[in-house]
Amino acid sequence: MPRDLILGTAGHIDHGKTSLVRALTGIDCDRFPEEKARGITIDIGFAHLTLDGVRLGIVDVPGHERFVKNMLAGATGMDLAILVIAADDSVMPQTREHLDILRLLGLRHGVIALTKADLVDDETREVVALEIRDLVRGTFLESAPIIPTSAMTGNGIVELKAAILKVCQNVTAGDEENAFRLAIDRSFTVQGHGTVVTGSVTSGQLRVGDELDWHKGQGAIERVRVRSLNNHGQTVESVHRGQRAAVNLAGIPYDQVQRGQELCAAGMLVPSKVLTVRLHALMDGRRPIKHRLPVRLHIGTAETMATTSILDFDMVEPGKWALAQLFLEDPVTAVWGQPFVLRDSSAEHTLGGGQILQPCAVKLRRRHLEYLARVEQLGADDAVKRATMAGWFAGFHGFQPADLVRNAGLTLATATRINAELLATGVFVAVPLPPHRVLQLHAERIAELEQRILDVLAVLHEQNPLMTNHDRQKTLSRLDYVGDEALLQAVTDQMVKAKKLTGDARRIARADFKPKLSINQRKLKDKIVEAHRVAGFQPPEVKDFANQAAGNAAALKDIFEVATAEGFLVKVSDDVYLHMESESEMRQRVTERLTNGPGATVAEIRDLLGTTRKYAVPICEYLDRSGLTRRDGDVRVLTQPS
Repeated sequence: MPRDLILGTAGHIDHGKTSLVRALTGIDCDRFPEEKARGITIDIGFAHLTLDGVRLGIVDVPGHERFVKNMLAGATGMDLAILVIAADDSVMPQTREHLDILRLLGLRHGVIALTKADLVDDETREVVALEIRDLVRGTFLESAPIIPTSAMTGNGIVELKAAILKVCQNVTAGDEENAFRLAIDRSFTVQGHGTVVTGSVTSGQLRVGDELDWHKGQGAIERVRVRSLNNHGQTVESVHRGQRAAVNLAGIPYDQVQRGQELCAAGMLVPSKVLTVRLHALMDGRRPIKHRLPVRLHIGTAETMATTSILDFDMVEPGKWALAQLFLEDPVTAVWGQPFVLRDSSAEHTLGGGQILQPCAVKLRRRHLEYLARVEQLGADDAVKRATMAGWFAGFHGFQPADLVRNAGLTLATATRINAELLATGVFVAVPLPPHRVLQLHAERIAELEQRILDVLAVLHEQNPLMTNHDRQKTLSRLDYVGDEALLQAVTDQMVKAKKLTGDARRIARADFKPKLSINQRKLKDKIVEAHRVAGFQPPEVKDFANQAAGNAAALKDIFEVATAEGFLVKVSDDVYLHMESESEMRQRVTERLTNGPGATVAEIRDLLGTTRKYAVPICEYLDRSGLTRRDGDVRVLTQPS
């Protein structure tokens, strides 16, 4: 099977990049009349070349300093590059800047073309070659061949093709099994077909009829369908990573599509205005990248203004690295490990760049040692560490295995495997949520949420030492919590099951909390309990103890709650309590009566217990709630086992 790779040009204006591509392919990449009239490349152009089983999509970029942003858009997805340097000009400013950009974008392979070699003598060519070797020392082109060429005479073109082919053998392309992604670099309309967008396929595969997410800017996403596909002028049924693609989209207005937007597999990308990054400031005497410096971010084919936040220093000195966050004017889409470039706000100089560590981030505190340590683990070579930290940074919103593809730089197969391993070891926890959802969180986030619930209850218990428990909904509403309400309720239920809390769907308390009664309050509680024991099924009301309560009148209801919590009383309704022995005897009598006879009315249960209707009605309702009986018309019958 032939390999598909993206080859890009780089170099100073008027060093012959476009002429060289034409000599290699026979294709003129200058598409606009202005480019032909002025003799300079303004925007990116495209060509293709096949070399012994390697199909190259070629992106020709402009060399003028005013069009570096176009060069950056064209460099997206390059697998290898030709650094073009004219023999009669040698190394120039954009030669250096383009080389810096290629390095920042993570290129590892390339060749060097010494163009216009026919215009200088041998000695000059040798001097220029030495200057080139000095330029590329310490870069990915340090050992790259320098091929003298002439687009006019054709000299060196065969040798250049051979050098390109040799380099291609060493290029490791991305996995085509990853989710599809294409950053849009241009769009146009075709009569009878509609809107067509083009770009380099940076991951995955795409087929005619597939549905994609169209990230159309400002965080907006629209689902679109692929009507047809084209690769270098040929209609095809599919395209994959390493190819240039023209995608005909159904029903999309041409004027809404712009460079910088993106197409990707459904759900793969999430727009964000905050990125956490590993940031590198360029060397060569450039100024440092300071905290709060306004910059231009170039990522994919997108460009937007941003502000830097250096997390561990006040600035990044030239040639140094640091952890940072970028706060963007417009949201962008990115994945873990994706390279980016920063230029100054006036678009005159390239300052540096780096790799994305968090494509969807929240603001982090500067110089916070715990956060810095965790961010550093996001940059680890160990995939399990990255996945673990990506899960932690997902916070209370949780994540799915597919999110680890975007946030930890994993293939879907690897993400699924690691996710299963971390669930099995308890590092990740799957929390079932209604109606049929499962949310995954890092175990430390579950523990953090549990502690927040315990802390809120500790405050409430301190403020209300006699109150046995508290309204569940009101308690949880006091939490400093951002996430799914259903998750909060589910964690609370788990805490009750684990006996970290006591309570039910209405009220909760810390399991280790014991109401604090004074000596007089405890004496009053004992009197209340004894009075209910003696009264049987006609218990006294709460207000009946008001005179005995004296200074404890305000806490009288709480004292009843304490007696209930301690198991001496059973709450039948808001105003009716039974002694525990009476409640047990009541259950026994009712069970025997309903087992040996037909259903019983309220009046019959009243007579059975020797009480009055005032108590019989709440007692019957209590028996229904407790599950012993159920109402069938005007009678109560025993609840059948489920």
